[in-house]
Amino acid sequence: MMNLFLRASYLRLISAAAVLAVVPFGYAQTSAAPAGTPPQAATQAVDRAAAYYHYGLAHMYEDMAVSAGRPDYVTQAIEEYKLAMDADPTSTTLKDGLSELYFKLGRIREAVTSAQEQVKRDPNDVSAHELLGKVYLRSLGDMQGQQSGQMLKLAIAEYEKLAELKPNDVEARLLLGQLYGLNHDSAKAEEEFKAAQRLDGGSEEVVLNMYRLYTEQEDYQRAAAVLNSVPEEDRSARIDFALGATYDQLKKPKDAIAAYRRALEDDPDNIDTERGLATALLRDGQLDESLKIFSQIVAAEPQDAQSQIKIADIQRQQGHYDQALATLEKAKPLAQDSVELNYNEALTYDTLGRYDDAVRTLKTLLDGTSHTDGKYTDQEKQNRAIFLDRLGIIYKEQSKTAEAIDTYKQMVALGGDFAKNGYQGQVDTYRDAHQWAEATAVSAEAAKAMPKDQSVQLAYAAQLADTGKVEEGLALAKSQLSAGGKDADDREVHLALANIYTRLKRWQDASQELNAGETLSVKPEEKLYVYFLRGILADRQKQYDAAEAQFKKALAIDPQNATILNYLGYMLADRGVRLNEALEMIRKAVELDPQNYAYLDSLGWVYFKLGQNALAEENIRKATERNAGDPTLHDHLGEIYEKTGKLKLAVEQWDRSIREYSRSLPADADPEDVAKVQHKLDTARVKLSKLNTSANGVK
Repeated sequence: MMNLFLRASYLRLISAAAVLAVVPFGYAQTSAAPAGTPPQAATQAVDRAAAYYHYGLAHMYEDMAVSAGRPDYVTQAIEEYKLAMDADPTSTTLKDGLSELYFKLGRIREAVTSAQEQVKRDPNDVSAHELLGKVYLRSLGDMQGQQSGQMLKLAIAEYEKLAELKPNDVEARLLLGQLYGLNHDSAKAEEEFKAAQRLDGGSEEVVLNMYRLYTEQEDYQRAAAVLNSVPEEDRSARIDFALGATYDQLKKPKDAIAAYRRALEDDPDNIDTERGLATALLRDGQLDESLKIFSQIVAAEPQDAQSQIKIADIQRQQGHYDQALATLEKAKPLAQDSVELNYNEALTYDTLGRYDDAVRTLKTLLDGTSHTDGKYTDQEKQNRAIFLDRLGIIYKEQSKTAEAIDTYKQMVALGGDFAKNGYQGQVDTYRDAHQWAEATAVSAEAAKAMPKDQSVQLAYAAQLADTGKVEEGLALAKSQLSAGGKDADDREVHLALANIYTRLKRWQDASQELNAGETLSVKPEEKLYVYFLRGILADRQKQYDAAEAQFKKALAIDPQNATILNYLGYMLADRGVRLNEALEMIRKAVELDPQNYAYLDSLGWVYFKLGQNALAEENIRKATERNAGDPTLHDHLGEIYEKTGKLKLAVEQWDRSIREYSRSLPADADPEDVAKVQHKLDTARVKLSKLNTSANGVK
């Protein structure tokens, strides 16, 4: 006996069929066949009542198949669709419905075949194109290599057709733009997003898609502009979050903080936004506030290893090194394979002067990520380059020149920009060791290996000029200029020449090159570097007010720039002016890069000027442990030892300073500075001799 539910449905369908025998069915309002209909279908009789009857049964079986999970209902649904199509072969609705059913059931091949056949019958069938577009979109994630590329082309073709058939459909425009983006066709992607924006200027999805396109192009200025085009009162938490992330990329932490805070006002429980805010606070140097938020995140999600790693980073910057190591140890079970965790551990060991532990940790990282075939993805190369560079720095700090050189040679083997950095690492290692001939030889090797790389040629030119081959170096640098010297690529050449001239004390030539370089500087970070070089030029000429003005212009662009903070802070400290302000800037630089020997020396020097001799000695000794070849460090230690009554140690340090000056490049051994140290050494020797004589009872 027929199931009561089926029987009731059957009776309803019979009633409907009786009506439809008189009233034309909605999906085929006339007896005329649509364009593209095969001849046999066009001449076949149309029974709309029977078609609707079977169409209704097909829907019923489809619903029952979903609710009851019965495969036999699926088969019946398909059969009813086919019977409906037999009764009315002219119906587009029936053919599209069968294709859609195949898609819902996961019978993709049959769905595609059915939809493609319908497109052949009617090239303008929107539903068939929509189904094919959905199939190709869903299949994109399952394909790899060449197949993925083919599927992407098929998807693009379908959505291009849909954009043509439905020119005012915002969703079709957005999907087509996204597909163009996947196909690395940024111009077409932008065109579609702008078309969608014209259709619906207030659409959040349109704004976010344009934002994603610009961020993929690393055009963060335009990304910020499109997000800011939405009035602040109309922004959702998603837009403010995206704006915060964009300001992160633009190195505008204060703006990022404001955006993340607005996002949290609308969505206070969004932990991703909290992480973004905590990270922006960390970058802005608000360590206590950042630590507070990260600690709250970890309290809510104890398994969040990434936030624990950030907490350790903050603890390291605050000088709580043992706490940092303990936090990393706690996070290890949650992220045993985290390269960031292990790298942070190596940095902490390095900061503590536990060089062997730092080396061991970095070597473990390198061994664990190595491939026997020597082939690496771009991201793997990036990670290995970071590990190798830090390992090379630690070897330099230990005065292990050979080991450092070998490490940087491994970077060269990675190729591309990594090779360039590997060559420069070798040059810097030899320069720190005062092995000038070896440094020049490596620089020449790099220039020969990369003859078309402008930055490599400029580095070689600077090395030649530093080692006495001034005209040869200048000629090589100038040869990198275009005919007019005003192309975008000429900016780096002008600034490199300015740096060479500054070291040669050719002030007017340096200023002219900076003028030329500034004209070609467009982006804020480009202008920042020009201001920094102008500051150095003014400082070298003892024009301190002018130098400070330039450094402050640079810091207005990037307040967290450790190099500029240190330079300006040291310049103030060395002159003994505004010492508390100098201390604040140098402390910030050390927080940002606690392993940098120059920053540690600056910190010690400002403490000395403030009369805090114990802190001065502690920091400058740390600096000399990281670079024993810098004569300025030994001079500073000599000053501290003399001040604290350790005259013999002062003599030893000034003697070492003179010896290091004798091994230095002319540009780094200002005769006036050398004479001052020599005078201090001679005076101290006389005093020490008198003290020794007096101690021996000789009058």
